[in-house]
Amino acid sequence: MDTNQLVGKRVVVALGGNALGDNPQEQLTLLQETAKHLASMIQEGIDVVITHGNGPQVGVIDEAFVAASKDPANQVPFMPLTDCNAMSQGYIGAQLTRTLINQFRSQDIMRAVVDVPTHVLVDASDEAFKDYEKPIGAFMTEKDAQAFAKATGCQVKEDSGRGWRRVVPSPAPQDILELGVISTLVDNGCIVVAAGGGGIPVILEDDRYKAVDAIIDKDLVSSILAWKIHADILVILTAVDKVYINFNQPDQKGIDSMTAEEARTYIAQGQFAPGSMLPKVEACVKFVEAHPQGKAIITSLGHAAEGLRGETGTLITL
Repeated sequence: MDTNQLVGKRVVVALGGNALGDNPQEQLTLLQETAKHLASMIQEGIDVVITHGNGPQVGVIDEAFVAASKDPANQVPFMPLTDCNAMSQGYIGAQLTRTLINQFRSQDIMRAVVDVPTHVLVDASDEAFKDYEKPIGAFMTEKDAQAFAKATGCQVKEDSGRGWRRVVPSPAPQDILELGVISTLVDNGCIVVAAGGGGIPVILEDDRYKAVDAIIDKDLVSSILAWKIHADILVILTAVDKVYINFNQPDQKGIDSMTAEEARTYIAQGQFAPGSMLPKVEACVKFVEAHPQGKAIITSLGHAAEGLRGETGTLITL
């Protein structure tokens, strides 16, 4: 795509976990580099909404409160996961906003950056609430896990022979409560950070929103956000430059472009790893099927601007 064709386009960019690191200082260092790549995209004249993961971060926050709450002398309460999720949105969003502002100042990019802590509606009858599958937090012995479950009411499961962990539901996202605010900010030229970590899950109960302890897939939320704000392009940034079939095999092959139908064929063949490339491809397919005029791109952070121009990455269309 020619640079001039990007001017005024609305783009949702989903940052992968590799852009965030494992602790606040490492995260800040990585985000400074991330901001450079994002600024290169924004210099193309596009309007951007940035989403991001929070996998390591929300786990660290949750583990810290669990550990501190075990000692009565600390007077630290057990913190619900929904509030840990909100905390992770806050500090990741703050660091990302600050690094973007600094990068814009150094490049004379006259755009405001706004972080919007985001709630995401899920269905209370989602099957995920009947079978908790998403592990979070530290590994425990079976004895410690059962004691933890009894003390907190949380569910625990054995995790692939490595020990016991807390498990939470991972329901499918349905809608985004702050959608109107996000769209208005973009309409007014702001660069928006939103839906961090897949958002804070809420259900509608007795005509009121109630937060629930769950983890929502960040890429699926990004797909809904992109569709709902009528984005022209959804960009999912990951560790590789494009999508591959037969990944890590001698006959590995990069895919430059594919239709939603071709992507579904590859999915049926088991070409994409669950928890890795699979949800990213699924999110892109859902976006272009819901918004046929839209395009989706999967590429690496370092090639984000080139991916937008069609020079690299995998393009997914209807």
